[in-house]
Amino acid sequence: MSEHDEQRPPARILVVDDDPTVAEVVTGYLERAGCAVEHAPDGPEALRRAAERWPDLIVLDLMLPGLDGLEVCRRLRATGPVPVIMLTARGDQEDRITGLEVGADDYVTKPFSPRELVLRVESVLRRTRTTAVRDTPAVAPRPVLRAGDLTVDTATRRATRAGAELGLTLREFDLLAYFLEHPRTAHSREALMRRVWGWDFGDLSTVTVHVRRLRAKIEQDPARPRLIETVWGVGYRFEPGETTAVADAADSGSGGAAGRSASGGGAVHATDGGAAGRSANDGAVVHATDGGAAVHVMDGGAAVHAADGGAGA
Repeated sequence: MSEHDEQRPPARILVVDDDPTVAEVVTGYLERAGCAVEHAPDGPEALRRAAERWPDLIVLDLMLPGLDGLEVCRRLRATGPVPVIMLTARGDQEDRITGLEVGADDYVTKPFSPRELVLRVESVLRRTRTTAVRDTPAVAPRPVLRAGDLTVDTATRRATRAGAELGLTLREFDLLAYFLEHPRTAHSREALMRRVWGWDFGDLSTVTVHVRRLRAKIEQDPARPRLIETVWGVGYRFEPGETTAVADAADSGSGGAAGRSASGGGAVHATDGGAAGRSANDGAVVHATDGGAAVHVMDGGAAVHAADGGAGA
């Protein structure tokens, strides 16, 4: 555990389950993991407790009496962003997919290992709390990622399209940021699960559903996606077009330069006549990913592109 973790207050977890035995076991494991846990036996009580004190994460049973978990999740999402891990006793894949489509970040099927649930909770919380680490001087500023009219600020965890904020869930935001950081590369669903979710195993339909939800929020026509393309037999590829840029969150100013590497490559951006990167009229954008390089020269009619050792003009 880092010094930052020791100074951080315990994560507030709301466990919503009408089975007192399950609730007791889950609460015990989460408390031993250092979380502050509250229990709500039904949907209305869960909504009331969340309104009184907004939790850091909710563990939500799908099969609640009266107001079921899907409706509780919808109402919570309408109120504000909160990570949700759904518990379900159902084996039907359609029910799990429905849970993901209404905004759940993850699900665990009963019967489940309490330790596995704790690991899932910790994985989600790590992603929601990474912004606190930026306050330490030793950590470099987080980047702002751009592709066309999309802007993703990984420091503030805000994503916009044409200036309008996108209502993304935790995983949708992470998935979009990953695509922007690794454009024009085919990613298998297994690789996305490892790199975005941090899991070495799991139901790959989780990735499929999140891609579908993300397309609905960023594509002009989700039925004919132009940004997140399907690579048949492989997975997905993000095609940002010619306007992709990777910039540092901190303004480098006149003659400044900022750099960032991703997947073994590098991206360099400079402003106002900086030594490397991009200029408004005749500069160049240099971006390298996975060992390849791409150079795009603007305002002059010439464009050169080379990737993964190839060349084209």
